[in-house]
This record gives sequence, C-alpha cells and structure tokens, in this order.
Amino acid sequence: MTLKNDNQPWYKDRWPWILIAGPATVVVAGFITLWMAVVSDDGLVTDDYYKQGLAVNKSLQGDQRAANLGLHGDVMRSGSNLRLLLSAESDVGFPKEITLKLAHPTRAGQDQLVQMVLEGQGFYSGKLATEVSGRWLVSIEDPVAKWRLQGDWQADSVEPLRLKARSGT
Repeated sequence: MTLKNDNQPWYKDRWPWILIAGPATVVVAGFITLWMAVVSDDGLVTDDYYKQGLAVNKSLQGDQRAANLGLHGDVMRSGSNLRLLLSAESDVGFPKEITLKLAHPTRAGQDQLVQMVLEGQGFYSGKLATEVSGRWLVSIEDPVAKWRLQGDWQADSVEPLRLKARSGT
C-alpha cells in the first residue's frame, strides 16, 4: 500500500469543497427564505382582529335589518364604471352616498372603497380606482351602518351581481 503525499494544502483539493458545498447551499437558501418572508406581506391577518371580532354582532344586526326591509341591490360594471340599483320592499330613504367595499379574498392590499353617488330612484354610480379581475367580496352599507348587503362577485362576468342580506349566518 502506497500513501500519496503531494504536500499541497487542503484547500487545493476538491473533496473538502464538495463537502462544504452542501451546508453552504443550505445557509444561502435560508437567508433567501428569510428575505422573502420579510419582504412579502401576505395580508391574511389583520392587526385589529379583536376589534373586528367585536364588530361581528353589529354586522349581523345590519344583515338582519336589511332582510327585514327586503333590501337587495344589483351591481353592474362597464369598464371602470360601476352602477348600483338598490330596491326595497318597504319604504326606505336611500342615502345620498354609499360606500361599496371590494375586498379581495386573500390580498388585502388590493381592496378598494368606491364612493357611490345617488343619481335618483335607487340608482348609484361610482368609479373603480384600479382594474379588477377574478373573485371579490362585495358589501355595501348605509352611512350610519343600520343595514348591509353582501355578495361574491366574479369581476370578469358580464352578469350583474345580486347583493342581498345574509340572514342566519
């Protein structure tokens, strides 16, 4: 048996570098993962979750009141313009302005509030701030939060969205 002794330093041999490459790759991937976690905000958890939990009962009362009034609405879209037709079974004084909330199911950063202005006889009009596509959660309520209507909207659809009270939820 012959022992090879070429008197060259360890860093000139390839085997230590091959053994170091695995752990070094894991360390670099760990830093990249940490950077991605810090930079990208998923927006799924809100900061004021406790306040939102307390507001659930108030929202449910708004849904029940809208159901008792027989309120429903139809949202129609033409480009970035929105039109809303509110109807009720009983005599309800419609407010001059209503805020229509568009909430993305997973990305809170894309949510929009659209100011809808009364044109007459239950018709409201407003304009989207940015173009929307895909699925959205839509809700409207009167300025004093007495009633609320909601619906799931497929923004790419040509059919109008029917907003109604969600009673019993």
